[in-house]
Amino acid sequence: MTTTTTAIRIGITGVGAALPEQEMSTAELQARLCARSGLDLPDGLFEQRTGIRTRRVARADEYASTFAFQAGQDALKDAGLVPDDVDLLLFASASRDIVEPATAHIVQAELGTRAHCLDVTNACNSFLNGIDVARSMLLSGRAHRALVVTGETPTRVARWQVEDLAQMWSSFAGYTFGDGGAAVVLERVERGGIVAVDAVAHSEHWDIGGVFGGGSRHPRGDEHTYFRGDGRLLRDLFDQVGADLVTRIRERLGLDWDDVKHVLVHQVSVPYLERFIAVTGAPKDKLVPVVDVLGNVASASLGLQLVRVHADLASGEQVLLIGLGGGVSLMTMLLEGS
Repeated sequence: MTTTTTAIRIGITGVGAALPEQEMSTAELQARLCARSGLDLPDGLFEQRTGIRTRRVARADEYASTFAFQAGQDALKDAGLVPDDVDLLLFASASRDIVEPATAHIVQAELGTRAHCLDVTNACNSFLNGIDVARSMLLSGRAHRALVVTGETPTRVARWQVEDLAQMWSSFAGYTFGDGGAAVVLERVERGGIVAVDAVAHSEHWDIGGVFGGGSRHPRGDEHTYFRGDGRLLRDLFDQVGADLVTRIRERLGLDWDDVKHVLVHQVSVPYLERFIAVTGAPKDKLVPVVDVLGNVASASLGLQLVRVHADLASGEQVLLIGLGGGVSLMTMLLEGS
């Protein structure tokens, strides 16, 4: 699927972020797992494999909606708006507070907005998908100003006690996770904005990794409440199909790497980031690394990167966002400063 801009331009006019205060080092994480599981692992093994030194971890009384609400407040303030200015609210996240109703209602109740609201869920591509859905609704005239928020608490689905090494390795992706949230305000702009969007899905690989409980297949049972997956298979799949999507949007727009100020990509681990550079040829100095200190923050990863660069994005300067999510889905979005 490919879309490009129309005569109406939709841009991001405000950004926000939220992170838990509680920090956990990878060394502490590994020690906790070993103590609970009776494992004897070499010191520094997890940090060596992931390149992640620390991550933020939500307290027991902090939820996905907590970080979405905090980030949403920041984004509204950044855009110079109040809650009543928003007529569309999307909670776009791999995490949620509850199965039903939509977590968007919980965020809306805390923000005090009265907007049309709903959830958008597509694993680690949720936030980027949410921005695209909001843009489409603004272009169609269904809404005039949107707030898209994500709140991620994937550390809640990490397996903190394992039976053996085999179960640990099948759960290993969960030990890369960190918690946090991000938000953006979308509205019409005179220039710049979202220039193009491209997306593709390889749904035959939907079972490559995920949290498989809570739905009609596995409505109950602890075994299905933990994240499990094969990180190596996901990496190999990206090697096969990921670079093509990046190449496609660059060729269609005549985009050279020198034309892009920043390249924001969903960050799973440091080795994955290095692999992304090797496969796509993206210049390392254009990336905005966050995974080494925040971990894999699921769909909030791109939002947290965007917050770091948005204020300094001059008119005409471009940012390429690249999403990768379970399912498997890939997405690119070109954003131009207004």
